[in-house]
Amino acid sequence: MTSGDKANIGYLYNVQKLVEGGHTINISVENVFNNYPVEYREPLMQIRELIYDIASKNPEIGELEESLKWGQPTYSTVKTKAGSPIRLDRFGEDKIAIFFHCQTSLVDSFRTMFQGNLEFSKNRAIVIDPNKELQTNELALCIEMALTYHLKKR
Repeated sequence: MTSGDKANIGYLYNVQKLVEGGHTINISVENVFNNYPVEYREPLMQIRELIYDIASKNPEIGELEESLKWGQPTYSTVKTKAGSPIRLDRFGEDKIAIFFHCQTSLVDSFRTMFQGNLEFSKNRAIVIDPNKELQTNELALCIEMALTYHLKKR
C-alpha cells in the first residue's frame, strides 16, 4: 500500500453524507452497522434512531456527532458538551449493548430506576437481547439522561 493509498483511506474514513431525518452519518460508522448480522443491526439501528429522535426534541442537547470510538458507533454532544457519549455494539455472544462512560453515575441511576426491567453490565452498559422487543420508554429516558448529563452540573 502506498502513502497515497493510505491518504485516500484516511479521507474516506472522515466522509459524511446527509441522510433522511436531517442528520449526517460517517460512512465508516455506516460500514460498521452494515457489517453486523441483521439480527443485531436492526435493533442497533432502532436505538440509533431513538438517540437522534431524543436529541432532536431537546434543544439543550444540540447537534450530535456520530463517529467511531474503539470501533463502536458513538454519539456525542460535541458542540454543546451537554452530555456524556453513548456507544453501541454487540455484547458477548448473543446480546447488544448501549455503553456509557464508566466514570459517570449514569448506569447506577439506571439500575436504581429500572432494576428488574433492564439488564446491566457493571457501571458501563445496558445489555439488550436483540431477539426481544426493545423497551423504548425506559431506553429513551436513559438516553436522554446521558445526553444531558453535564447540564445538571452547570
